[in-house]
Amino acid sequence: MPHPDIATIADIARVFGAERPEATALIAGERTVTFADLDARSSRAAQAFRAAGVGFGDRVAFIEKNGVEFFEIVCALSKLGAIVVPVNWRLAPAEMLHILRDSDARVVVVGTEFSGHVEAIEDELTCAVVAVGDHPRWPGYDDWIAGHPADDPCVTTQPDDVAFLMYTSGTTGAPKGVMLTNDNYFCKATGIAERWRFDADSVSLAVMPMFHMAGSGWALVGLCEGARTVVLRDVDPAAILQAVARHGITNMLLVPVVIQRLLDTPGVESTDFSALRAIVYGASPITDDVLVRALARFNCDLLQVYGQTETTGSITQLDEHRPELLRSCGKPFPWVEIRIVDDAGRDLPPGTVGELWTRSRQNMRGYWNNPDATTATLTADGWLRTGDAGYVDDAGHVFLQDRVKDMIVSGGENVYPTEVENALMTHPDVGDVAVIGVPDATWGEAVTAIVVPATGTSPAAAELIAYARERLAGYKLPKSVVFTDTLPRTPSGKVLKRALREPYWEGVGRRIG
Repeated sequence: MPHPDIATIADIARVFGAERPEATALIAGERTVTFADLDARSSRAAQAFRAAGVGFGDRVAFIEKNGVEFFEIVCALSKLGAIVVPVNWRLAPAEMLHILRDSDARVVVVGTEFSGHVEAIEDELTCAVVAVGDHPRWPGYDDWIAGHPADDPCVTTQPDDVAFLMYTSGTTGAPKGVMLTNDNYFCKATGIAERWRFDADSVSLAVMPMFHMAGSGWALVGLCEGARTVVLRDVDPAAILQAVARHGITNMLLVPVVIQRLLDTPGVESTDFSALRAIVYGASPITDDVLVRALARFNCDLLQVYGQTETTGSITQLDEHRPELLRSCGKPFPWVEIRIVDDAGRDLPPGTVGELWTRSRQNMRGYWNNPDATTATLTADGWLRTGDAGYVDDAGHVFLQDRVKDMIVSGGENVYPTEVENALMTHPDVGDVAVIGVPDATWGEAVTAIVVPATGTSPAAAELIAYARERLAGYKLPKSVVFTDTLPRTPSGKVLKRALREPYWEGVGRRIG
């Protein structure tokens, strides 16, 4: 059952720090952190941020893989009423700079592995930099907080105050900051824990990156229940198996590509999964073969979910894996409304494909500093246009067909073709380009660039991929480049992406998670 006194992330540290001080909150490698530790260290961090000029509503960026520091900082900022900006550490330095500028971050906390990224843009930053680990010029996080008292600043925050600013790539290329409030998180955390088989005795595995809802959103649901949370720095199947065996993991969230890799990892047959209650999965399609193998090997509940960053993650769930429902992402949670509408926003009957709209307290407050994008996504009466196309059956199960937009999901990461096309079009040998997703056994979809060479040139695929690598995060890079004489276009000049995709997707059930 949700704790009645927990309504903000700060309350997780405060309430359990007082009621269950010696209970384990976090395990990361050989390090164990009790709720009392989490409360005290997050208060010291809050005082350090306050001394650095961070106040109510200010933003602090975090660029580092999963670790205890993320949770200390999130609790610390909540104690100040400040906002955490978890940055995708896979981004290129220029992409990180856009987020730091757009969010107007006061401080950026960066791990040693990514200090080179921040050094590359340091001259253009106006914020302070704190290092997790050693750095010749920037203060080290542990020393930086150690000089401050463990006094909770106790800033009062309201349900509608923003707690997280999560950046999601936009169809126009530049990432947009999704404003998620205390209430967005806690209306969900309190309703969903039981559905995800959480209680105070759970041992949760936090392995997906914290800049994803699948990472931070998942971890906070368990922590709200007072569950012990085992934090893995990287998505490493062998380390997941080791954690399951060593800590008796009861609940974990994985994307399908990781479930598939886990099933193929040596030692999976001998690992003891008896404590495991549930694996929640989503963010991309799962094949029937992987699902059947997972049910047999893990012998626990497999719960498929669907959602977006803009909906604070999951809004539907499928518990029953009957053959006719394998392609469904389940039914909406009781507190979530959904509609399937046509282009004019009119409701469509069951079985008819249209755009999925949703309304609940999980819907974001809007996009940061972007009223036009907010208006385009949220209706005046509170419906969020997901941009995903699908239908609902007579029993209320949601079936997603395709994207209204042309987004590609590769290994659980969203890739927007426009962004990749814009980067490739700056190469002098590229006359025209269209980027599509094609089926890929490992990643679900692979990014493919279809290029029309500029007149008189004959660029090599490897050269174009290397060129893109200097401008884009690794997961956005084309896995392959196909050359063609011309791209099919509508009379108005829009590329016919569906025509380009068809040959690759013939006979393949295209689904979204």
